[in-house]
Amino acid sequence: MKIYEELVARGLIAQVTNEDEIREMINNGKATFYIGFDCTADSLTAGHFMALTLMKRLQMAGNKPIALIGGGTTMIGDPSGRTDMRKMLTKEDIEHNAECFKRQMERFIEFGEGKAVMINNADWLLNLNYVDLLREVGHCFSVNNMLRAECYKQRMEKGLSFLEFNYMIMQSYDFYHLYKEYGCNMQFGGDDQWSNMLGGTELIRKKLGKDAHAMTITLLTDSQGKKMGKTAGNAVWLDANKTSPYEFYQYWRNVADSDVLKCIRMLTFLPIEEINEMDKWEGSQLNKAKEILGFELTKLVHGEEEAIKAQEAARALFTGGANADNMPTTALAAEDFTDGKVGIIDILVKTAIAKSRGEARRLIEQGGVSLDDEKVTSIDTFVDEAKLNDVGFVIVKKGKKVFHKITK
Repeated sequence: MKIYEELVARGLIAQVTNEDEIREMINNGKATFYIGFDCTADSLTAGHFMALTLMKRLQMAGNKPIALIGGGTTMIGDPSGRTDMRKMLTKEDIEHNAECFKRQMERFIEFGEGKAVMINNADWLLNLNYVDLLREVGHCFSVNNMLRAECYKQRMEKGLSFLEFNYMIMQSYDFYHLYKEYGCNMQFGGDDQWSNMLGGTELIRKKLGKDAHAMTITLLTDSQGKKMGKTAGNAVWLDANKTSPYEFYQYWRNVADSDVLKCIRMLTFLPIEEINEMDKWEGSQLNKAKEILGFELTKLVHGEEEAIKAQEAARALFTGGANADNMPTTALAAEDFTDGKVGIIDILVKTAIAKSRGEARRLIEQGGVSLDDEKVTSIDTFVDEAKLNDVGFVIVKKGKKVFHKITK
């Protein structure tokens, strides 16, 4: 099976332009393609997995990836999928986040001479003269067409700022610049980016002629894709300091039965034939599939050793074992204790098991919290500092699947 057919078989392709030409280029390793990453945080999330693994697959097939860091577009903010305006970041924040992205991407993509390149669109967008830009590309964009774009329609009722309205032009200009300067002939992105991406394709054709070979592919973004990267309202980061390998493994281990094989097909590098055999699995076999998913993705991000540790720790906990060596851990400091005690609500918030004291209180009242396997029935429950010094750690548990070790 050639690479384009594999992408289709894995359920990754949503919409394309010039499908026959795209198939030929990708299958013969002739594509120079880019995917953009707006650096709104200091770590990539599990939600970036689809893009990262796609870049790896295409590079393995001989195509050349461009990882475009959105140092310039991040200063505007993409309105796609948003109901409000993004927080404005400083230039220094964006530069720091971009450096963090680079380190994480190198785990997936091979950079170097003749291989993948990493480029920051701040290098050209921040130097543009506004009037010159309007004169160069403004006539290529129809305001009527822009307002019909889904990414803008969703925001019209809530209010769309002129700042955000410019995002499509900036993103389109990226493709135009990369096409001219780096021979980039293809762009990939989520299907919620379709309008923005078509803007880039059309800009190239209008500026450089109808024969310009600029193609667009959007990746499938369904309900699972939109949920990827978040659990219980918190982001699932690729940075081990923000989401531990155990927590990362557990996120994937706990996906819904209906999503597990879809995720295995889209995100892992297991052979299609092997995955197709899993389509027959049901009942308890789906738990095995979830273990496979968690292990494969944790291995990709954190390495095989950490994946083994996370899997062993999870299995021990699910079977009632006491091995907490690889469990996510929070160490309490002296200032966390009052009169030698720390309340369960404070523990839940400090460990991020609950996002707020109100959420922590509701979890307890609903019977969803245990401390050393004993259900917490009172919001006034506490952990004694002397006991913690004596036993070394206690384990707080939310529901059946979220565990956290508390030490001092």
